[in-house]
Amino acid sequence: MPEFPKATSTNFIPHAASGQRPAASTANQSGQQAIEVVGLAKRVPDADGELTILHQLDFTVQTAETLAIVGASGSGKSTLLGLLAGLDTPSAGKVILDGTDIFALDEDGRAGFRKEKLGFVFQSFQLLAHLTALENVMLPLELRGDPDAKEKAQAMLGRVNLGSRLKHYPKYLSGGEQQRVALARAFVTEPPLLFADEPTGSLDAATGEAVIQLMFELNRERGSTLVLVTHDTSIAARCGRTITIAAGRLV
Repeated sequence: MPEFPKATSTNFIPHAASGQRPAASTANQSGQQAIEVVGLAKRVPDADGELTILHQLDFTVQTAETLAIVGASGSGKSTLLGLLAGLDTPSAGKVILDGTDIFALDEDGRAGFRKEKLGFVFQSFQLLAHLTALENVMLPLELRGDPDAKEKAQAMLGRVNLGSRLKHYPKYLSGGEQQRVALARAFVTEPPLLFADEPTGSLDAATGEAVIQLMFELNRERGSTLVLVTHDTSIAARCGRTITIAAGRLV
């Protein structure tokens, strides 16, 4: 997938019923761990010497599970997601994704791992302004050397009901359309792991509802493991499991 900065009215009619919880039983049947977090901590310098953002977290996520990370603003949930994706480095601990200890890899190795294994959806969309919707979705496929990048990207944009907007640049798309392009880009490589950081935070309620249902629908279709950060309890309730962070600790 393309490298992004460190975690620093749509007409789509979803097939899933509103409020339907994704099938978490898939994860229970698989019995495999997609994510293992061991003693994960993050500390940064501050005026008093050092600030601890995350305190030695331990948890696992099963393959095909849907997990919501919730907590108040400043609790550390977005920092945690950035560490899970290898976009930032921890002060201590391990993150094992799909059997790989990602912090045993160097920066290039982590970038290569993300390209092959991860999809990421940002609150601010992170589309490249100089690329069309089609080119934005093609990009992660092209980075992998996929000879069918254009055809796959077209099909994915059709899947999110943007087949008529292929040649439009982001500035000519609504917020909901931009987030649907971002979803198409995240899913087009069929990654086993998908991370989303407040994916509806920049959208109005109706558009956000359509986008979140689409994300869960695509997730169910592909059997990927979904971890999302949200402050919206109704979105968290659709996940198979929720963990809460308060002051950098799991509650």
